Amino acid sequence: MGFETSCDETGVGIVRMTGEGPELLANEVASSVEQHARFGGVVPEVASRAHLHAIVPAVRRALATAGITGRDVDVVAVTAGPGLAGALLVGVAAAKAYATAWDVPLYGVNHLAAHVAVDTLQHGPLPPALALLVSGGHSSLLDVPDLAGPITPIGATIDDAAGEAFDKVARLLGLPFPGGPHIDRVARDGDPDAIAFPRGLTGPRDAPFDFSFSGLKTAVARHVEALERAGTPIPVADVAASFQEAVTDVLTAKAVRAARERGMDTLLLGGGVAANSRLRAMAEERCAAAGITLRVPRPGLCTDNGAMVAALGAHLAAAGAAPSPLDLPADSSMPVTEVLVSA
Repeated sequence: MGFETSCDETGVGIVRMTGEGPELLANEVASSVEQHARFGGVVPEVASRAHLHAIVPAVRRALATAGITGRDVDVVAVTAGPGLAGALLVGVAAAKAYATAWDVPLYGVNHLAAHVAVDTLQHGPLPPALALLVSGGHSSLLDVPDLAGPITPIGATIDDAAGEAFDKVARLLGLPFPGGPHIDRVARDGDPDAIAFPRGLTGPRDAPFDFSFSGLKTAVARHVEALERAGTPIPVADVAASFQEAVTDVLTAKAVRAARERGMDTLLLGGGVAANSRLRAMAEERCAAAGITLRVPRPGLCTDNGAMVAALGAHLAAAGAAPSPLDLPADSSMPVTEVLVSA
């Protein structure tokens, strides 16, 4: 059983380990996004309280869906970090309680590594791969030789992550929170080449695998402000499509370049923003052209969920990894190099 409470989704997932990898039995998710929408972003205290209300019912639903009882659970896994400190604490405390009550091992795992592991629920065992993880808090390129680690970061965002940029641009365009799905929807009616928005960190002297989207966000704001001053209607669909094209262009170009330079023939796309239709399409086009195998979980597994934590926990247990101590902490800045909290 896996627990995920790093941000605004309360996730409880159950998987069964088989000879072919983890099999998904239940994936219950309770989102508090509607409670955050009126603030235009996630409020940590609101998220923590929502987790407190949702986590026990989510466990009950997951057990019922899987057709098992707590006595059938062999291992409990939980996101120990990174994430919002208060939100993480709820999941970690709950996981400790259930692991103690059921007298089973507890695995405190890394949220980003779990986003990689979730792909095995759909596509089976993962070969050595380059992972592009794109979410509200992270835009990362990772060298993943094995799910048990070590995972090596080779690129990351230096300011706004892609998901943050989607939310901020959506607000500029008067679209609801969270911005990603709404920009994706509106952009389908727009021209991605209508506005030449900048591609951050793509110059010859820039860090080749790092990301920066703050300049792009500012460019969109300046464009919208100029139209407003001129009294010109804002072409929301064109702005959304051009912004989305700039983000996906940079993400996929850097990922394919990194895979080529490191001699890797598998690219895994994960994280909440991986549900974006244009990102998935562009990644597929560029990977096909480069002879790289692309693996992308279905959208429901890309967003934060307990199944991804359960999948990673099952893999670690099957590999014989030592469980985490029962006094494991919640670590809001847990590095991706730490896949498992060890004693």
